Amino acid sequence: MAVPQNKSFLKSGHLPTLFAAFLYFDMSFMVWVLLGPLGVQIGKALHLDPAHKGLMVATPVLAGALLRIVNGLAVDRFGAKRTGIVAQVLVIVGLLAAWHLGIPDFRAVQLLGIVLGLAGASFAIALPLASRWYPKEHQGTALGIAGAGNSGTVLAALFAPALGLALGFTNVFGLAALVMMLVLVAFILLAKDSPNHPAPQSIAAYLRVLALRDTWLFMLFYSVTFGGFVGLAASLAIYFHTQYGLAPVAAGYATAACVFAGSMFRPVGGFIADRFGGIRALSVFYLVAASALALVSIGLPTTALTLGTFVIAMLALGMGNGAVFQLVPIRFGREIGVMTGLVGMAGGVGGFYLASSLGYSKQFTGSYQAGFLIFAGLALVAFAGLIAVKRRWRADFASGDVVDGAPVRI
Repeated sequence: MAVPQNKSFLKSGHLPTLFAAFLYFDMSFMVWVLLGPLGVQIGKALHLDPAHKGLMVATPVLAGALLRIVNGLAVDRFGAKRTGIVAQVLVIVGLLAAWHLGIPDFRAVQLLGIVLGLAGASFAIALPLASRWYPKEHQGTALGIAGAGNSGTVLAALFAPALGLALGFTNVFGLAALVMMLVLVAFILLAKDSPNHPAPQSIAAYLRVLALRDTWLFMLFYSVTFGGFVGLAASLAIYFHTQYGLAPVAAGYATAACVFAGSMFRPVGGFIADRFGGIRALSVFYLVAASALALVSIGLPTTALTLGTFVIAMLALGMGNGAVFQLVPIRFGREIGVMTGLVGMAGGVGGFYLASSLGYSKQFTGSYQAGFLIFAGLALVAFAGLIAVKRRWRADFASGDVVDGAPVRI
């Protein structure tokens, strides 16, 4: 059964599944980055230095990156809904264990970080679940809406620090487990796998995409946009506390403002990519993000200036996430599950690098500047790569794809 063509967005897919994908992704991302907003409190309790704080917030990001490959393969073989249910149950069990047993040392933090990484790997479940319901002309918008689940990081930044101070940070994990139980029920009731799910293939067949240059290019592009977004989301609470002396709750609010910009504008990035082409949109987003990160690296004199610059960076990175995933389904429609896993893994690796490098930069140089500048340079590398392939992509990707008399824009 083919997804209907030439229909409006609201009539072309399955809205309950799109909402379920967003909600599942949203709450999973809230859980994924909990160690960042709670990082000041956990760091004080365990007497962690800047390098260990950086590793603390980076561990869930790296774990989530690697587990996205597993989830992506599972989605293509067993279906997104079934994979999502199993992953959600495992995350709930891990949160309950942290709540019941506590976090006595850094090793326990790392073990919890691995469990939280599975929540971050929900990316490779939610996006294919939504994508397969929508035709090419609506991929940017549909995946932008599902991907706006990045906004869960806003909830973590807003509420986790205050709840940690009032109840103790271990009890925050118990509350998160309760929320995830409710989300699991909603996911079971609302989500439905698309009839367009391709027939399962062997793992070797799925991984053949690794032999394609375009796979690695998409991994590079997303390692910058999503890596920058999640790396900053995980690190900014500690950054604002260390650099400007903000109290944990105030640092959480500042982080929430930045993350809100990046997450809520992801659908805008997808819409812009649908309207003007993903290549053109993504090129602009890279240049803006690189400029903002380079500017903040010099150590701006006031919190307000720094906050505004980070908001600009997160807007560009968030919209860049939407633009990347306007292009991925056009190029890899049949392999969207495994490609979401691979590209999402690269995004997580980028986030791990940024979060950990900021900690090491502060530890060994006394400044965060090197970490920001290197990542700004990576954004320029991605921009150069995009410019190098844009002619071939425009010739190949949209060949023969016409909607309402106009070619699909890439």
